[in-house]
Amino acid sequence: MAAPKVLAIVLAGGEGNRLKPLTAHRAKPAVPFGGIYRLVDFALSNLVNSHYLHIVVLTQYKSHSLDRHISKTWRMSALLGNYVAPVPAQQRVGKHWYLGSADAIFQCLNIIEDERPDIVVVVGADHVYRMDFSQMVDAHIASGAELTVAGIRQPIALATEFGVIDTDPATPDKIRAFLEKPADPVGLADSPGEILASMGNYVVNADALVEAVTKDADNLESRHDMGGDIVPYFVDRGTAGVYDFIRNDVPGSTDRDRDYWRDVGTIDSYYEANKDLIAVTPVFNLYNHEWPLHTGYVGLPPAKFVHAGAGRLGHAADSIVSPGVLISGATVVGSVLSPGVHLHSWAAVSDSVLLDDVQVHRHAQVHRAIVDKNVIIKERARVGLNADEDRARGFTVTESGITVVPKGTIVE
Repeated sequence: MAAPKVLAIVLAGGEGNRLKPLTAHRAKPAVPFGGIYRLVDFALSNLVNSHYLHIVVLTQYKSHSLDRHISKTWRMSALLGNYVAPVPAQQRVGKHWYLGSADAIFQCLNIIEDERPDIVVVVGADHVYRMDFSQMVDAHIASGAELTVAGIRQPIALATEFGVIDTDPATPDKIRAFLEKPADPVGLADSPGEILASMGNYVVNADALVEAVTKDADNLESRHDMGGDIVPYFVDRGTAGVYDFIRNDVPGSTDRDRDYWRDVGTIDSYYEANKDLIAVTPVFNLYNHEWPLHTGYVGLPPAKFVHAGAGRLGHAADSIVSPGVLISGATVVGSVLSPGVHLHSWAAVSDSVLLDDVQVHRHAQVHRAIVDKNVIIKERARVGLNADEDRARGFTVTESGITVVPKGTIVE
């Protein structure tokens, strides 16, 4: 039997309010991550590595840097008909932007009509993980479901943070109910202390998806959301299935990182996900060459460490140092440095994430901070050492004590 024709839709239109100020000037999927990547690179890398090469990225808010990144980085061979295409909100069905993820698909049904796929893979654009979607598609076809939701096992105590997939123990691959942030869900039959949380990834029969989002568009009471409205629609029909992420076997994965998935929807989760990368045995391994993470940095010089004198040693420990970084007599510990960062003599950076082209001048100190692009931290300035001082300068400081310096700031 011929392989099904698959179209992938990446939902990248979210505003990302909880990630401000990092999303003050860019869409959430365009937020830099892990030194050289953008968040959208993880979804796109998973799709491409799964050999799904017809991909559209639905964009909306502040999408310029996202569109530019996709256009410059994710170029496929036109000879073979493959593509990754950013698609902005087009207002094809009315003078309004996307009302939700289901409405985004409804407004772009022309793409499905033109492509005529058998199956549509719908994924979010702002999660950090590895996944072979071809395995999920195979499981979907074998199950006979019209829609399959990817679920990840989470502690039952965290159920109030997720859309929870409730299954009947007699038919564990079929969704009995989809529960929005339930207070007292039933645990899994094989692991009572865990629930299946929706990952925001779906495999849907194309004709069923078209019918579902078209009906949803006419429902004035709908939130027009894939998880909140479309999944319950298929549950009510008895045709919604679940794919347990623990079954996904990504080449090159280890027992430590095989079921890693992180929703970087807040400043704290973004910070923690970056920190996950730099352990000796990382919780999420960037160095899996069997399932590579693709991105677009080219033409940058290697990182350079200079000065080896007593008290002026340029060095970094337990850190990620990207191409184009210059560490000149400075000390870096437990941090992620993005391309073009320049640290001057006697500067100290610890437990921090510095985005592109940040400059930290002599004797300056940065601790437990996220520093956005093109920030200049002047000589002897301090960031992250005094929360009240940081707030007084207009910086965001989370409850856990992470300071965020907005893009282009000059810190005196």
